[in-house]
Amino acid sequence: MRSLLPALAAGLVASAVFAAPASPPASAHPAPAAPVPFAPAASPALQALVDRSVAATLERFAPRRLAADQLAVSLVDLRDPARPASASVRGGELIYPASVIKLFYLAAAHRWLEDGRLVDSAELRRANRDMIVDSSNDATHYVIDLLTGTTSGPELEPAAIRAWFDARNAVTRYFAGLGYTGVLAHKKPWGDGPYGRESQATRLFEPRRNMLTTDATARLFVEIATGRCVTPARSAEMMALLARDPAAPTSDPDDQALFTGPALPPGAKLWSKAGWTSQTRHDAAYIELPGGAKVVLVVFTVGHAAEREIIRTVARTVVAGLK
Repeated sequence: MRSLLPALAAGLVASAVFAAPASPPASAHPAPAAPVPFAPAASPALQALVDRSVAATLERFAPRRLAADQLAVSLVDLRDPARPASASVRGGELIYPASVIKLFYLAAAHRWLEDGRLVDSAELRRANRDMIVDSSNDATHYVIDLLTGTTSGPELEPAAIRAWFDARNAVTRYFAGLGYTGVLAHKKPWGDGPYGRESQATRLFEPRRNMLTTDATARLFVEIATGRCVTPARSAEMMALLARDPAAPTSDPDDQALFTGPALPPGAKLWSKAGWTSQTRHDAAYIELPGGAKVVLVVFTVGHAAEREIIRTVARTVVAGLK
């Protein structure tokens, strides 16, 4: 159990993270952005709260065999945005993020737009909206194509697939350039696939999957929520897509508002991006409580995707401790 601080203050991800049977050829990439300092203070009180929330959750779900290595939690206290405090349990562990990775594609799309590398259009706005609000995989495919200049299709010759994979890692390189660690964002989310060059690259190159840490996810959500992701105006656009209403009627038990939302008291406000598969269930949330507390809470779970109450149990304990 440790603070969020070390992983978030760490330097650039080494280029060796993209190790392949043979290194992809050098190519011209845009100059990396300057690393952005992000060093929330380690808080013993907040760490005790996160430790307590994890212990309570593990105890409650012990009959379901929830193990300590199947849960990761990061918490950032933003009651004083100029001096955030943080804590985490297993916050630096790389975990398959499911659709939470879409938050990173959204932020990259806004950076590309701001820099003139993408042209704003109604179609891109529609895709960004569907990617976040509805968690559409198809919309995400379109956004990834635009961000990386790659497309799905038939298998490629060896040199071509290596160049393709190099280009596909544009978003990972972008976040590494900002000083993030624990962000591997280079795969499309699929229902039945992948096929063709997508599966070819998975066979040939490491890393084979998208991966995130709860620490890195918490950092990005903090930057969006505080208006420091790309620009304040673009952060506000992202927040508008992330807004959830846990009280809104829905027939979908896996509505994104219901991952953390049911654990919040009346009057709380929620912005979030959830992700789930047959093996994972995650939520990344920015929460404003009626008493004035403002926090980012990220919870990743593996091996218990059908257990909707795990994330809520963590959240309830955290909320109770913030009162």
